[in-house]
Amino acid sequence: MTELLFRDDAYLKSCEATVVAVNDRGGIVLDRTVFYPTGGGQPGDCGVLRLADGGEVRIATAVKGEAPDEIVHVPAEGETAPEPGQTVTAEIDWQRRYAHMRMHSCLHLLSAVLPYPVTGGQVGAEKSRLDFDIPEATLDKDEITQKLNDLVRADDAVGFRWITDAELEATPELVKTMSVKPPTSAGHVRLIEIEGRDLQPCGGTHVRRTGEIGPVEVRKIEKKGRQNRRVSIQFAE
Repeated sequence: MTELLFRDDAYLKSCEATVVAVNDRGGIVLDRTVFYPTGGGQPGDCGVLRLADGGEVRIATAVKGEAPDEIVHVPAEGETAPEPGQTVTAEIDWQRRYAHMRMHSCLHLLSAVLPYPVTGGQVGAEKSRLDFDIPEATLDKDEITQKLNDLVRADDAVGFRWITDAELEATPELVKTMSVKPPTSAGHVRLIEIEGRDLQPCGGTHVRRTGEIGPVEVRKIEKKGRQNRRVSIQFAE
């Protein structure tokens, strides 16, 4: 298992760690990490592993390993993985990560503005989307944009807490996604709560307050099937 430092503090930019394994594809497993792995519609972090001798290994992305809570750091093409036992400093591309945090939190606000089942989604550094199961209806871009920005300006607190699998089973209405199983960890599920606005299972990284998201706008609304509507957003600045 990898100690997932980003889970408790998404604002950590780096950490010291020890290489515990290098898999047969060259993927690097550390005992602890600040790198978020691809999952839940959010891309894996990129960055570097800084070596004790001053060298560095560029990391193209991070993905989930085969074991529970195992994170595999995928080196960029041409990079040589450090040997197991070496101490490294794992450092993420913070600007990219912070953009993902802002966007991911904004998608949670979008799911509060449009309280329909979510059929898919994707977080990006500049633009993102959610797909909704919506009966025949007209969605207004300007109206949704205004509601989103009202929630951003409210600067509500964003936090997390844990519940058991049994508690989640007893409250299935917390799950908004139709096809994605909530991320679990040893019988517990992590909830992201936007105070007074939204509460749902999520393993991704988020900002501490909605005001950090900044101005956003709805780029377009597309019909992706009889009832499926894709709502795409982007930063307005």
